[in-house]
Amino acid sequence: MAMKLYNTLTRKKEIFKPIKEAHAALYTCGPTVYNYQHAGNYRTYIFEDVLRRALERAGYAVTHVMNITDVGHLTSDADTGEDKLEKGAAREGKTVWDVARFYTDAFLQDIEKLNIRVADHLVPATQEIAAQIEIIEALFKKGYAYQTSSAMYFDVSKFKDYGALSGQKLEEKKTAARGDVVEDMEKKNPADFALWFFTIGKYKDHVMRWPSVWGEGFPGWHIECSAISTKYLGQPFDIHAGGVDHISVHHTNEIAQSEAAYGKPLARYWMHGEFLLINTAKMAKSAGNFYTLATLAEEGFSPLAFRYLVLTAHYRSQMNFTWESMAAASRSLERLYATVQSLKDVKKATILHYRGLTSIVEKFDAAVADDLNMPKALAVIWDIVSAYHKNPDHFDAKALLTVLYDFDTILGLGLRDIKKEPIPAEVKSIVAEREEARRQKDWAKSDGLREKIKALGYLVKDTPEGAEVARVP
Repeated sequence: MAMKLYNTLTRKKEIFKPIKEAHAALYTCGPTVYNYQHAGNYRTYIFEDVLRRALERAGYAVTHVMNITDVGHLTSDADTGEDKLEKGAAREGKTVWDVARFYTDAFLQDIEKLNIRVADHLVPATQEIAAQIEIIEALFKKGYAYQTSSAMYFDVSKFKDYGALSGQKLEEKKTAARGDVVEDMEKKNPADFALWFFTIGKYKDHVMRWPSVWGEGFPGWHIECSAISTKYLGQPFDIHAGGVDHISVHHTNEIAQSEAAYGKPLARYWMHGEFLLINTAKMAKSAGNFYTLATLAEEGFSPLAFRYLVLTAHYRSQMNFTWESMAAASRSLERLYATVQSLKDVKKATILHYRGLTSIVEKFDAAVADDLNMPKALAVIWDIVSAYHKNPDHFDAKALLTVLYDFDTILGLGLRDIKKEPIPAEVKSIVAEREEARRQKDWAKSDGLREKIKALGYLVKDTPEGAEVARVP
């Protein structure tokens, strides 16, 4: 089944056609490791993980590259303010290198909890300084870059398609820049962006610094993604993904510098995930309105419950985070886990076979192939789960379990890994009391105890071998 993906560059859904047959080259923007990543960041990473999983399930061999920004990302995307790593180091009384290592490790621990697969190539920006300098040299030789006393800049007026990704005209970008950016007066255009900062002036004490033909310094934020994606995937590659906040600045600048340097498109498909909101405002560390995985854990919610919550909204739709929606997602995931466990507990093969499983798989695949419509894919799953609980004898439990495991290769909810929880002692005691009531043929008491067990969240099923107890799905 052909996959249709929404391409921000063309503003329409397009059938995915890879450059190399049966292979998909994917680049995603990674974290700036000066602090913990928040739930809004992880919404984007989950979307990208689903994309990768969907491509793999569709038969593509995926090469996934992600950068780690450990230098050069200033507190403003418009090349002003402090380096976020330097600011983080000052805040914590550590070296920038220690801060980068600590928060890189924290990121890796978090994505493992969220069942997000690690990229095939996870590349720190500081590891590829030479590749970044190489692109800047190419831009300088071709006349796209120029030098001031404080930095090397990209001249956006030289790149005719600047702003094609965002749809913003250069004149509009210049006007906007004048209102909220402290300008380097040596820049030719307000929208020109830094490729390399010299360690002089306000950056004279910058710890991270490297030699270059223009002078000692450190790279701007945007150049790392161009260098890393081109080195590991070539140019052009298939898909570049990230958050919508990257469209107007970071990704626009990536396209300009990469295509100016090499005369070829950077990527064929550009995909962007929408914001996670709190009270209708973007979740952001700079605004102080954010939750980490640790915050969710303190409220009693698992990382995979958050992953489930993310799947309930289309990646191109804004999503408002509430604790009520988080609780609902957690309950839904527990019900799905209970269903899987009940299917695993079926000891005998059913006589009847549910012929609708094939069509269910087709519907699920169609939803995923339609620009990763995961809310629709989840609806397909709940339709079959509800049908199973209404008429369990109409299903081949093993076949249905296999289908759910197959779906989970995209969902990433850990359905294969769930373990049967021990029955609480209180429930066991009531079950034993009920068994005795049944032996005494005290059916009224037996029924009452059944309801008491149900109120505790468990179901009891009478079999010739004795009572079977399971959590309420």
